[in-house]
Amino acid sequence: MVDKRHDFAYVFAAVEPATGQNFCLVLPEVSTEAMNRFLADFSFTVPADTHIVMTLDGAGWHTSQALRVPDNLSLFRLPPYAPELNPVEHVWLFLRERHLSHRLHHDYDAIVDAACRAWRQLTPERLQSLCAYPWIAQVIS
Repeated sequence: MVDKRHDFAYVFAAVEPATGQNFCLVLPEVSTEAMNRFLADFSFTVPADTHIVMTLDGAGWHTSQALRVPDNLSLFRLPPYAPELNPVEHVWLFLRERHLSHRLHHDYDAIVDAACRAWRQLTPERLQSLCAYPWIAQVIS
């Protein structure tokens, strides 16, 4: 007999590659509604008189007409099929390889706990290292 039950939790995160500062939410779905929540919650962490440009890929929940982008954020969409341009891709790979893949969890809450535990293992220095794409230094210098 095979147990075909499954649950998922999704990590939404923003990382500032130069400093490793980060913000993360673990949510039950990937959708425009989830992305709106992530953007709204993240926007509250942005200091006054600061504007953030967030780089992201072309996932459907990143490009929806119903996406509500707070005034202190701008979204910069990368070209399609170019994961090598997205600094956070190495973070996802690292989390899957070291903490999240090939694990069994008792229930949804255990999945969320595992995702949160994995994210908390990422120090600012580790995030800087993972997100150190060569093109970033050229853009910000």
